[in-house]
Amino acid sequence: MASGSLRSRTAVAVTAALLIAGCSPTDERSDSGDGSGVTADGSVADVDSTSDDSGSSEPATPRERFRYPKAPSAPAQDVQSAADALDAIATVRQFIPTGSLDVAAIGALGESGDLRHAWYLSDLLRFFRGDDGQRVVEAFEQLSGVSIADDPESGTSPWLSITNHLIAWDTPAYPGYQADKGALFTQLEPGWEPFFSDGGADIDWRLLSWGGVFIDDRELGDTQNCPGGCIPSLDDPATTDAAGGSWYPDDRIVFGLVEGDEALAFPKNIAEIHEMFNFTLGDRRFGLPYCTLCGSAQAYYTDNSGADEQPILRTSGLLIRSNKVMYDLVTESVFDTFTGEAVSGPLQDAGIALEEATLVRSTWGEWKRAHPNTQIIAEDGGIGRSYQLDPLAGRDDAGPIFPIGEADARLDVQELIVGVINGDGTPIAFPSSQASAILADGGEVELGGVRLEAVGDGLRAVDAATGEDIAAHEAFWFAWSQFHPDTELFAP
Repeated sequence: MASGSLRSRTAVAVTAALLIAGCSPTDERSDSGDGSGVTADGSVADVDSTSDDSGSSEPATPRERFRYPKAPSAPAQDVQSAADALDAIATVRQFIPTGSLDVAAIGALGESGDLRHAWYLSDLLRFFRGDDGQRVVEAFEQLSGVSIADDPESGTSPWLSITNHLIAWDTPAYPGYQADKGALFTQLEPGWEPFFSDGGADIDWRLLSWGGVFIDDRELGDTQNCPGGCIPSLDDPATTDAAGGSWYPDDRIVFGLVEGDEALAFPKNIAEIHEMFNFTLGDRRFGLPYCTLCGSAQAYYTDNSGADEQPILRTSGLLIRSNKVMYDLVTESVFDTFTGEAVSGPLQDAGIALEEATLVRSTWGEWKRAHPNTQIIAEDGGIGRSYQLDPLAGRDDAGPIFPIGEADARLDVQELIVGVINGDGTPIAFPSSQASAILADGGEVELGGVRLEAVGDGLRAVDAATGEDIAAHEAFWFAWSQFHPDTELFAP
């Protein structure tokens, strides 16, 4: 288990932090959901949650999705060119601790003729900007034969543009990429070492990126801030009854969970700060990750996983296609947040997959009317903290702010859907607003043996034949569809 103590940060940490600017939708956007920001000297600092660090009170305007050009043809790679590229990467790795890049080595990667090495260029660009960053961009353009200037994202984030190009092209990685990427990332955060060193991990390393904060490796119940800044889980939070939740406006969103005779509501504003909860409800133990970037809150049972020791879920500070990467504090095993399957470490070896429970997105007013006995997280979370009602201030309203490549065009990227995996394993998505409107008019919403029902002004999924609950949650369409590309989409 990681120590949670202050770590030694190399010069890379300072250089990396320089890339994170404020949350303004017209500038490089803040990556964290806990209100953390970056000071003028490049260090990560925790910003009081009562302050408005958004840089703008106006909602962002949704961006039109850029259509990426056709993937460049892959030239034949001779043995010498491949060796030269690997030598160049080895040279770059030697210079990284100094906080700068070797110009000749970056140029050699651009001349290598093997687009697979562009993944390493992309990773470097996540941590280096200024003159070094521009050299990386030039190397990518030489390597790919594509200018990123046509992509509107390139003006504010060349890294985002280049990575999106590579994802859209499904560019393969070169042999040894995992080790090279790990050597770069773990200089920033040594706590990630167990993830990268697992040669059998079922992780697509191409898609893994830094979310702008460090790992949350505090012990269960620790309420102190993370050294250096992280997205801190809220463990066993204090709760009040519905009357005690009068501090939270009725028209604000909660994520509601029912277990046995007990119900609990998680206010969205508190979830946006902590993004992870470990708690007990109805004598069952749960972990609840919330990905602000993909609008997805999920609830997993952690007391019946089959693991030798009950998992404790934490936020790693890493992302895959704009979805948070969560891990188990006990074994340092990574979980696929959307599926609950362990994809690295001892829990992957043991074949552990967490069972998902149904979580309902609802307004607080309708949730407590549907569940008058509900509890709600206390206004201060039980830790004496204050929370803005809208701490992210519309940060994600303009669409994904991290790489996802091409988006499934069947729906708008930010449209909320109810996602379900039916009995035969088929992923199904129901557009939330459309489903709610149909149900309000007395109609039925059913597909693939799954039926939606209204719970207050939220939605839950049931087996159409038996009426039994089926695990479901809401998410932005881009998030659900990229992890379930074969999703069947409901249409009336």
